[in-house]
Amino acid sequence: MATGRMRFYSECQMKQVDFTYVLPNDYPELITGENPHYKRPAKALYLLHGFSGNDQDWELNGVAEDIALNYNIAVFMITAGNNFYLDREATGCKYGTFAGKEIIDFTRKTFHLSDKKEDTLIGGLSMGGFGAFHTALSYPETFGGVIALSSAFIIHNIQGMKEGDSDDIANYYFYKEVFGDLENLENSDKNPEVLYKKLKESGAAIPPVYMAIGTEDFLYKENQLMRKFLADENADFTYEEGPGIHDWKFWNKYISCGLENILEKC
Repeated sequence: MATGRMRFYSECQMKQVDFTYVLPNDYPELITGENPHYKRPAKALYLLHGFSGNDQDWELNGVAEDIALNYNIAVFMITAGNNFYLDREATGCKYGTFAGKEIIDFTRKTFHLSDKKEDTLIGGLSMGGFGAFHTALSYPETFGGVIALSSAFIIHNIQGMKEGDSDDIANYYFYKEVFGDLENLENSDKNPEVLYKKLKESGAAIPPVYMAIGTEDFLYKENQLMRKFLADENADFTYEEGPGIHDWKFWNKYISCGLENILEKC
């Protein structure tokens, strides 16, 4: 296994950025044995961190190395700040373009990865779950599947926020800077539901979705709303829930469940 952290200049973020990687490139047959995932070339998985996190979360707290070994997947973990992986009009930084194109192009070139969508997956937790889902719908030609865990599907919560309003995470000013016009947020391209409907109307192929949420998670209600939306749209998605809160115990279990599900479709 090759692991490391690399820095490069991101035009999208207009600064030097770090990403962490795990490559399953040196396992002997003694270890891989009859693992069917090693009968094919390695795939790539881009994992997104949650609010206040960074590119090392899935390596230090999560199971990135287990994923690489068990599924023959090169895992890449990026940092994008508390920006919900959206292109930001207020700052000019394009975090959505970074997650959906720039980091993909850079790692494919640097590590000689497959450019096929069926070999390219994206996933994340909390804010990163929202980001993974939104990014996959923004770049459906790039990703063969998305894994969204305990996702921060908060669009309907912050729609119409006014000055002085806040929730347990942030205030009106933060959300306005990140998401833009909060009065019309539900109808904007910041809303994954809008992106999904546009893709469906155009007849474009939409990546399959795996989503999971803990029954005691504070984002449980928000995930039920997205679950209903996907069901109403007859989407190709799998929903799972189980006992758990918003923590690594839940995410480390269900990231593997998500990979098992998505890899069957790729």
